[in-house]
Amino acid sequence: MSEVLRTISPVDGSVYVERPLAGAGDIDRALDRARAAQKSWRNTPIATRQDILRKAVAAFVAKKDEIAAEISWQMGRPISQAGGEVGGFNERATYMIDIAPEALGDYNPGDKAGFNRFIRREALGVVAIIAPWNFPYLTAVNGVIPALMAGNAVVLKHSHQTPLCAERFAEAFEAAGLPEGVFQYLHLSHADAEKLMGDARVDFVNFTGSVPGGHAVQRAVAGKFIATGLELGGKDPAYIRADVNLDHAVENVIDGAFFNTGQSCCGIERIYVHESRFDAFVEKSAALVAQYRLGSPIDPNTNLGPMVRTSSADFVRGQVNEAIRAGAKALIDPAKFAANAEGTPYLAPQILINVDHSMRVMSEESFGPVVGIMKVKTDEEAIALMNDSEFGLTASIWTADEDAALSIGDRLETGTVFMNRADYLDPALAWVGVKNSGRGCTLSKMAYEVLTRPKSFHLRTKI
Repeated sequence: MSEVLRTISPVDGSVYVERPLAGAGDIDRALDRARAAQKSWRNTPIATRQDILRKAVAAFVAKKDEIAAEISWQMGRPISQAGGEVGGFNERATYMIDIAPEALGDYNPGDKAGFNRFIRREALGVVAIIAPWNFPYLTAVNGVIPALMAGNAVVLKHSHQTPLCAERFAEAFEAAGLPEGVFQYLHLSHADAEKLMGDARVDFVNFTGSVPGGHAVQRAVAGKFIATGLELGGKDPAYIRADVNLDHAVENVIDGAFFNTGQSCCGIERIYVHESRFDAFVEKSAALVAQYRLGSPIDPNTNLGPMVRTSSADFVRGQVNEAIRAGAKALIDPAKFAANAEGTPYLAPQILINVDHSMRVMSEESFGPVVGIMKVKTDEEAIALMNDSEFGLTASIWTADEDAALSIGDRLETGTVFMNRADYLDPALAWVGVKNSGRGCTLSKMAYEVLTRPKSFHLRTKI
């Protein structure tokens, strides 16, 4: 008898999804189908691939309301916000489909008498994508759509928390007429996911998840000479300069810290504020967070849902309590949030001051509804603190001075520098991380370089 995947909904603790887990035989059959299907798909004209994938995106978007409800039940995002993920999926998928002809076109290094020289981008083969639960479509789409557009076949393994997302992909591709075997999904145990990645028939692995998960991917593929794309953890900082538009910064920085209950790889997890604006920023931020409505994500009045599971909430509670014992001051009274309860995934938001980098809450990824705020005197101090992290995914600078933002940004150890915004992926820009935030690239034209290999043609035309 096969093992069974059970998705426990953070909404009420019920079993929301049950699916049999695939085994070794299923992996073997899926990879054989993928290899066979990719041979034809890679020779399909790019315009035809575009047409099929656009139809798939349209089929997906048409199910927006159903998909949003599933997101809420599977991982706890408020229903009032879950539909936004479908909009983001549409934006990213459409952009990557539209730019494919240019991104995948031949590169001509220049004329040379008597020769025809160019570099062609060739599909890698079979791409295995391991997707997480926190933004289950926005993370997966970054790999799935460009991999297919580049002429690869895709095998998707989605999180056990959000298995219906893999099935929704398959449903949309089937409706669009994608050839059988070009896209497949498998519900797998961790051990079998490692077998999938390590199989000789897999030519590239795209993984989004934890740092330990990233190391497991590297170990799984160690016997092959293939590349991996790894989007891992984050402890993303925001710097509030003295010349900031304070109201704009408070609204957007706080949203960047607490949206999706803080469960975002590129969410703001630590804030540094110039001393001249510190008191005002802290006061306004605490007042805004006190207005949050924690509760069932199915209630349309809720704007802060539960964390994905009780153990995740307990981890954040531990960070907060430890920081308070070390001298931090909590500005939010959890008792004012009726849904907040020990032993459940429902956790009140928290802002901490009097924090420093000796506290785990300022150095270790929280991935929950808490943020620490520190006072700084200069740009130099802010830069040093922002770089004092094992992670480097994004960093945001809140200022009226673009030149200052560029100067500071050049010195930050991060994959993306924001000015006056945060927690957003522009599909025209490369999504990358440094240090323990990972390696590789998704989105933008540069993503197609990762999902293809260059083949040089050097043709002597005159003898």
